[in-house]
Amino acid sequence: MPQKIKIIVGKSIIEAQLYDTACAQRIYTHLPIEAKPNEWGDEFYFSIGLEIPPDETATTKVKVGHIGYWPPGTAIAIFFGRTPMSTGHDPVPASEVNVVGMITGDAAVLKMEKGASTIRIEKG
Repeated sequence: MPQKIKIIVGKSIIEAQLYDTACAQRIYTHLPIEAKPNEWGDEFYFSIGLEIPPDETATTKVKVGHIGYWPPGTAIAIFFGRTPMSTGHDPVPASEVNVVGMITGDAAVLKMEKGASTIRIEKG
């Protein structure tokens, strides 16, 4: 069963959910997480200090609103638009991510929060 979470960045609070996968559940038990977000196009990513291998959801085919875990960076990646590797409308991660969740609110709101000094994910 998906777990509800909140993503807090700048002045925005975004509702989201983590899926019922081993990777997502491991992240959920590690919440709350607060970090300085890095930006790669319209993607926030930040290390969470958990080493989790690629799983059955690992892919480079993601959509706006997807939340991924990026194994090489031990990082969460939140996709809210095109990335530098995009050739169409969809974001493209630098390499495969485990798809761990989805924003259930409006992912486009995150575009207004680029340059934010902190991002926080907490149980919602």
